[in-house]
Amino acid sequence: MAVKALEVRSLTKKVKNKVIVDDVSFVVEKGEIFGLLGPNGAGKTTIIRMIVGLIGRTKGSVYVNGYNLDEQFKEAMSEIGAIVENPEFYKYMSGYKNLKHYANMARHKVTEERIQEVIRVVGLEQVIHQKVKTYSLGMRQRLGLAQALLHNPSLLILDEPTNGLDPQGIREFRDYLRSLTKEGISVIVSSHLLSEMQLMCDRFAIIKQGKLIHVSSMDLHNEQDQSLQNVVFEVSDVETAVQLLQENKLTNELKIVGDQQFSINIDKETIAIVNQLLVKNNVNVYGINLVTTTLEDRFLELTGKGKEEVKTSVFAN
Repeated sequence: MAVKALEVRSLTKKVKNKVIVDDVSFVVEKGEIFGLLGPNGAGKTTIIRMIVGLIGRTKGSVYVNGYNLDEQFKEAMSEIGAIVENPEFYKYMSGYKNLKHYANMARHKVTEERIQEVIRVVGLEQVIHQKVKTYSLGMRQRLGLAQALLHNPSLLILDEPTNGLDPQGIREFRDYLRSLTKEGISVIVSSHLLSEMQLMCDRFAIIKQGKLIHVSSMDLHNEQDQSLQNVVFEVSDVETAVQLLQENKLTNELKIVGDQQFSINIDKETIAIVNQLLVKNNVNVYGINLVTTTLEDRFLELTGKGKEEVKTSVFAN
């Protein structure tokens, strides 16, 4: 059986009588980006902190590239590069001296060439010799990524890695992660930016109140069900249109959604049939729109949150 980049089995964390993480299991394949999603307080950061050994586990085991975190801690940690919450550096030192400091502490030798390489890939060449106290939050995020990459890890674990980055920086960061996966590096990333995660990840897991409630491939999520699609018709006479559909037994999830609009769940061929039926009976059709389901929609469905609740919770910085 092929070795997984990361395997988490029955991960559990209790504090006194409160269960923070409840029997969570998942795997991250080699060369994939795996998203960890959930409302604030769902347990995402606690899971990440247990994986990297920052806090203890009440129950469960963690395997990194085949190494058991309990029995082969040094070997497992040598496979991981991580940014957990906001990266911290010596602010009175330059970015370069901070990287040099971390390189000197690495288990395996980190060459000057490697240091210069990661500086280039994170785009800090122009400021690397400035003191970190002069860096913006986005620049510190880039420096944190450089530090995590120094020792050539096989697994990157990133908790809210795009905090402080502008849209261009986020896109560059996403493209860079993609280039890493082509080299066989795996990434697990936690973020509240659901639209960005939809563009970034190969698979995702949703955590709610410490429990893993859903795991899916992003490809499967993005694919529209070709046998059944939610379609909105804009017409001249919505009441007549609905009556015609009822008479012809085309009523699957049929709803009036506006003065001139109705929605219905139908397959591709039936879209044409409905259109012909309406036109034949003198109901003008002004628009036919497929309703796509976003990752945010799926998240709201699975976590049972409303739009306003999400705005003040999941999407809060």
